[in-house]
Amino acid sequence: MEIDDFFQGSALNAVDAKGRLSVPAFVRSVIERGSDARAVVIGAHEISPCLTAYGRNYARNLYREMERRRLAEEERGGTLQDHYARARRTFGMTEDVPYDTSGRIILPPMMRRKGGIEDLALFVGVGGTVEIWNPRVALEQGDADLRDIAAWRLEEKGITP
Repeated sequence: MEIDDFFQGSALNAVDAKGRLSVPAFVRSVIERGSDARAVVIGAHEISPCLTAYGRNYARNLYREMERRRLAEEERGGTLQDHYARARRTFGMTEDVPYDTSGRIILPPMMRRKGGIEDLALFVGVGGTVEIWNPRVALEQGDADLRDIAAWRLEEKGITP
């Protein structure tokens, strides 16, 4: 499957006590161009202390990449345990989250905990997926560009980083 559209941009949105938040327009527009469903798949990021999100159709790309990695690892003597750990993280540690006509979702408690999301969610487009960060974690642990994005978005909302 070829990726026709990419997630580009960033946004900072409030998260209420029940986990409700708005999915930014730059995310919804990509998802809606690729699917009839108004839903985003949210899961644990493979290496960073954040969440990853994408449209339902993107799962095919993830499966192909996982199989490519499995075959490459087998050639190097890798184990099936590594493969299944990745498969569980990629497909088991996800939630299909519908959004309403105004773009609001309820971030599932497991995802909220896994991503360390508290009162704010920083959405950062990274091509085929979107990262969802606690902006304070992004400031502490992100690379220089991510720290700049987090600082800018916080300042834009009048929040001192």
